[in-house]
Amino acid sequence: MQNNTIIMKKKIIFLFLFFSLFSRIYSQEALKSGAEEYYDFLSLQGYAERPTLNYRTLSDSVWNIIEDAEHPWQNQNLASIHPLFGDFNIRIYGPELFMSVNTAAPYGQNDGVLWQGRGFNTLFKSGVRFEGYGVELTLLPHFAFSQNFRFNIMPSHYESEYGYFWGYGEAKTYSGGADAPQRFGDKPFFDWDFGDTEIRYTWKTLTIGFGTQTIWLGPAYLNPILHSNNAPIYPKLDVGLRRQKIIIPWLDWYIGDIETRFWLGRLSESDFFDNDDRNDYTMFHGFAFAYAPSFLPGLTLFFNRVCLTFWDLKNLKHIMPTKINAEDDQKLSFGISWLFSPIGFEIFGEIGIDDSIPNDLIGIFRHPFHSTVYTAGLKKHLKIIPKYSLTGEIIFEFNWMEMTKDFFFEGSYSYYFHHEIDHGYTNRGQWLGNGLGSGGNSQYLAFALYYLHGTSSIFIQRNNPDNDFLYKNAINSSASDGSLKSENKDHNRANFNFGINTLFFAPKNINISGGFVYNMIINPFYERTDDLSGTPPYVNHYKRNVLMHNFHFNLGLKLVL
Repeated sequence: MQNNTIIMKKKIIFLFLFFSLFSRIYSQEALKSGAEEYYDFLSLQGYAERPTLNYRTLSDSVWNIIEDAEHPWQNQNLASIHPLFGDFNIRIYGPELFMSVNTAAPYGQNDGVLWQGRGFNTLFKSGVRFEGYGVELTLLPHFAFSQNFRFNIMPSHYESEYGYFWGYGEAKTYSGGADAPQRFGDKPFFDWDFGDTEIRYTWKTLTIGFGTQTIWLGPAYLNPILHSNNAPIYPKLDVGLRRQKIIIPWLDWYIGDIETRFWLGRLSESDFFDNDDRNDYTMFHGFAFAYAPSFLPGLTLFFNRVCLTFWDLKNLKHIMPTKINAEDDQKLSFGISWLFSPIGFEIFGEIGIDDSIPNDLIGIFRHPFHSTVYTAGLKKHLKIIPKYSLTGEIIFEFNWMEMTKDFFFEGSYSYYFHHEIDHGYTNRGQWLGNGLGSGGNSQYLAFALYYLHGTSSIFIQRNNPDNDFLYKNAINSSASDGSLKSENKDHNRANFNFGINTLFFAPKNINISGGFVYNMIINPFYERTDDLSGTPPYVNHYKRNVLMHNFHFNLGLKLVL
């Protein structure tokens, strides 16, 4: 028995040495992972080139640090791809474990299949990637558990008692609906999906793949408009060009880089929406295009278009832009990011438009902002103490998802709702784009410090998750008697968040992460309460805010090979 143990230890040591000595210097990182954010931080300084312009998945996120670049983590193991045999290589992911606790209410976003409800939550993922001769095979499933303790929710507007709290033509309109449960049932539950699993073939930069890898569209750090990794994955087929240099033949002029991708996916309904089997699935068409001109270094322009329609083979026609029809839900976004690596600075912005677009030039001049939302932000590298490899980053992002004022003349509206696509802009009960959902706004400010053995960050954020829920009450109503004001003004739900996060390399092949967030929820049910303090007959007759205090703790462990 002792001999077998010694032999096993020798095999493990050999495996670590093999991977350490024979590996390539580039790696592929999951969206929003600590390693991907570090690579992006290096790109601010010109130490790494971003492998994508607009469309990001795990397979597209192939990072490479320039030779001789001095950076805080240069002696740490950031994971690499290793030779297997012939031209085949292997990359091992994890195993990786994430755990969190919420004391009073759900908190968390951009976490895929995991729903971080009240109580204990955990996400486990581990997998492997093979690539060679243009073929890429990634197997990386995700497994989640939510303790799902009870907390008070608002009355559901749908068949399930746990459904979202408004929609379906309120205020005499076509506001539509959304499959966004406030709580996923009344019991603890396990869930899983295929995660970042896919099979892909790439010839030069032309690529085609089938799988479930999640997509991040645009330059936003926290709240992209059209696609993030907030919701569980869905199966999709995609084809397009990875980042590709464009050189005019004969003249040998380099005019910039382009990137483009088409995809077709199938979205699913959650178990907490309705009992109609006919609307369980939605067809999702997507198109992404970006251009980085050579004559304006660091600038990237991008355009995205998505279309949701009924799951029916005849609706494959919607993969190409068409005239807006009642049976589909089309959304566009376009924007810019501009990276000034000599000074370590980036600005970015994205504007989203729903499927009501002026059909003539006069209409565009008259009111170009109908149904628009936007995200804007900046990143700045800071030299703290270069002698000790202390360097930092400031990140600010402003997101606005509220309905434009002209909808007060039409009816209630929310960007992720739709009057024909019952589920709204969701998959399996979670928002596909901005993790906060529709109809609100967010402001986020963070400072991250990078050092030899890890990183630590601090952030503050305030947000309104859905102001449209209140604003719809003003449609077809009068403020003359004062009731509209007393029943709605200052009743907005809001969150104030203050958080601290850290990631530490200890020892070389193990990453330990942890964090704490104080989440103050103001008016969690969009209603203030009567303040009846005082002694009769001098009783106060005004309303005061309702406060809920939630504390979020998280811990992560990851093995890096």
